Amino acid sequence: MSPALIRPQAPSTFEAEQHSPLHNPLNDPLHIARQLAERLAATAVERDSVGGHAAQEREWVRESGLLALSIPAEFGGHGASWPTVYQVIRILAQADSALAHVFGFHHLQLAGIQLYGSAQQQRRLLTETVEKRLFWGNALNPLDKRTTAARNGDRFILDGIKSFSSGSVGSDWLTISAWDLATQSPLIAVLPTTQTGIKVQADWDSFGQRQTDSGNVHFSNVVLPAELVLQAPLQTATPQSTVRSQVAQLIMANLYLGIGLGAFDAAVRYTREQSRPWFSSGVDRAADDPFIQHRYGELWLLLRPAVVLADHAAVELEKVFRKGALITARDRGELAIAVAEAKSLSHRAGLEISSQMFELTGARSTSAQYGYDRFWRNVRVHTLHDPIDYKLRDLGRYALDGTLPEPTAYS
Repeated sequence: MSPALIRPQAPSTFEAEQHSPLHNPLNDPLHIARQLAERLAATAVERDSVGGHAAQEREWVRESGLLALSIPAEFGGHGASWPTVYQVIRILAQADSALAHVFGFHHLQLAGIQLYGSAQQQRRLLTETVEKRLFWGNALNPLDKRTTAARNGDRFILDGIKSFSSGSVGSDWLTISAWDLATQSPLIAVLPTTQTGIKVQADWDSFGQRQTDSGNVHFSNVVLPAELVLQAPLQTATPQSTVRSQVAQLIMANLYLGIGLGAFDAAVRYTREQSRPWFSSGVDRAADDPFIQHRYGELWLLLRPAVVLADHAAVELEKVFRKGALITARDRGELAIAVAEAKSLSHRAGLEISSQMFELTGARSTSAQYGYDRFWRNVRVHTLHDPIDYKLRDLGRYALDGTLPEPTAYS
């Protein structure tokens, strides 16, 4: 892949230090991510066809040290900037978007602890994550209210089910949401996955993103201590707490972009090395066909603006996230616009490139041995997470009258 497609738009101080001549590349998270991606790529096609839980590969992620990437240095983490975190997600997604998804959602849970949690909760949970190399999963699905919470003294009792729980299988801890029966309002909390009464059901059977461990989590008389509640029932959301959805949306944008980059790379290699020129093209190599060149130029122009906007949004997220409690509603709203721009173009690039690549590589490229169909299947499934039309509506409203998106779990 051309360096122009993967270089961060505006490297942070952290990133500049990582790439200084004196820096040891073995401690460079982007170098580590590329090595890990290469390792994942070796079995990505086979594992995609099988699905299920990638236990060994998740251990490779754990062993890489990248689970501590976004944790502040004061808690023993790497203290990486968000542009660096998203670069790592994108690099992994080019090779294996399912494991990149699990990795990205791990860091989403860590972001939630920093955005919702008290100073004491942050120190305990983030420090323990580093020391024990914990892998976090997600059971926070705000649209699924089937998990209920009933107050019992200074604790809550959880019962119900939570769907689309990415990374839950094989996780050590979960971020959860539940509907408080007494106040008819949500709460957000964390719990060890092994807590008595929690059962993770590995029943994810989508045709794409097959190894994201996104099954159902069941809660049966689960005790939730008050000290593990990050956002209590009836607690008013702040601009800071609502930034979590922007962290999540930008993870998705970089997953889509990584898939698009991976599909583009695969198509280019195939065209160079294996494609046969069309009989009437008058050229000896498919790569010399002017129509093929023209189409690759069009795909390049889908990728380039998507990369630029994704990098820009990551820089904006870094600025806003580091403001902490000083984040304003306007800060959050303008960030949401930047993220919506990035996600919309990444959505389009991922879908178009993973589909059009076959028109450029030809019938032989559809052989199961290559597994190129996984790019389209994976991006098609994940781009259905929330409707893109609402992102475009938000952008249109902003263009027409300056209205900023209303904070929700998806915008």
